[in-house]
Amino acid sequence: MNSQQLQHLYWRAGFGPRPADIAAGLSPAKALRQLLREAEPCTPIESPAFHYADPLGAVVAVQPVAPVSAGASMASELSPLSPRTAALPAGRPAALVLRRRDLTPEQRKQQNEGIRDAFAAMSTAWMERMATGPGQLREKMALFWHGHFACRTRRPNDSLQLLNTIRTHALGKFSDLLLAVSREPAMLQFLNNQQNKKEHPNENFAREVMELFTLGRGNYTETDVKEAARAFTGWSYDNQNNFVFRARQHDAGPKTFLGHTGNLGGEDVLAIIMQQPATATFLVTKLYRFFVNDVPNSAHIELLATAFRRSHYDIADLAERLFSADWFYDAANVGVRIKSPVELIAGLRRTLGVQLDNARLLLGYQKALGQTLFMPPNVAGWPGGRNWIDSSSLLLRLQLPAILFKNAEFAVRLKDDENDITPQTTGKERTLRNTVGARLPLAALQQLLGGASTAEQSQQLVRCLLQVPLRPENLALVQQAAAKATTPEEQLRTTLISLLSLPEYQLS
Repeated sequence: MNSQQLQHLYWRAGFGPRPADIAAGLSPAKALRQLLREAEPCTPIESPAFHYADPLGAVVAVQPVAPVSAGASMASELSPLSPRTAALPAGRPAALVLRRRDLTPEQRKQQNEGIRDAFAAMSTAWMERMATGPGQLREKMALFWHGHFACRTRRPNDSLQLLNTIRTHALGKFSDLLLAVSREPAMLQFLNNQQNKKEHPNENFAREVMELFTLGRGNYTETDVKEAARAFTGWSYDNQNNFVFRARQHDAGPKTFLGHTGNLGGEDVLAIIMQQPATATFLVTKLYRFFVNDVPNSAHIELLATAFRRSHYDIADLAERLFSADWFYDAANVGVRIKSPVELIAGLRRTLGVQLDNARLLLGYQKALGQTLFMPPNVAGWPGGRNWIDSSSLLLRLQLPAILFKNAEFAVRLKDDENDITPQTTGKERTLRNTVGARLPLAALQQLLGGASTAEQSQQLVRCLLQVPLRPENLALVQQAAAKATTPEEQLRTTLISLLSLPEYQLS
């Protein structure tokens, strides 16, 4: 029983167990302590390849813009990039900024390619951390917060900064995470708070902070939205990607928010939100649906929410309580979640030690399956659950192991999108094939399986790879396919691919 519980824990708190994790034979309690300990360090995801600056040729083609008055906005004029001024040679006027509407077609293409390359490098690097890194719980929790604080921008540097902020605070105090994310240029730009000024308040940022990030619908009024928006006036960022408070744009008048009256600022609004019991309940419900079951259990959520508030919103403490609860391992909670595309691909790589020649090309599979990191469909993030599956994506999911490990092909239509970060393909090149150079090493699995016969191997692999029981007739088909192989290595490879291609493998 411990073996199945261990797999359940590794899939929910990370991206699946490696053969060595299974062989170690830790109890779920010891494995959880190890996961928490390994998640403590947080190294930023960083590389020069991630950073984007507008091509100089595009910048110098634009005339300097006129000075902007203190209360005016440049948001409609500037290209939505980071940094807002390009990296210019010494002595070149800093007033030269890029306006997207002035780009030639060639400059626009050059710009899009630069942005796409930066995002692709960032996504590939984060997927590498998920698939191979030791801090599994931190990366899994960061993936949750990445969807919770959904943000889509054409500014790669801003998106990278937001991701590292989320990863840094992913297991800390939620109040610190909320404040840090709320001050990120990417989020302020995405939710239009740079347009939120005392003369003309913009309610978008304040509304989403309450509706999607903290309280949930029904726990605030429209008056609360208006008052919170006034409190957030003046929250902005400078040309160096630093949060700034612009006092001249801030409404310093008295405000009443959720029953509290005073000269409230943005920090005050966030602190008041953290005092509301609804905040803990909303957050715990969402975490429960991500880590435990799409169907919330009100009794479990109430207990966790109470503990969450008492711990002053300590996320690591909440995670430990959740993953150590007896009900977490109930049969009703095992093998009932559909793996997201990121979980599916990162899990394949981690559990089998898959080796890749070009990991970046996996982005095409992520897009075809419906989840591209840094590119959520909207401010609400990815809906998850059964929304991951339709007739097309299910077929691709079932064919993915054969594409990666047997050179099979799968025709798929990828929508054209100039904001897309996946490698661009055209025409028949949209057929997915093993261009990533995927290799399936067998040594670790062979060591785990020992000298088991072909029939015994398939049964052991079912226990290692699947979270739900396999029907006897399907197991017989897997064993029949393996029996046709001529060598022990080919038998094992065939068994693996057969099991990975089953609908049951889509569940965790």
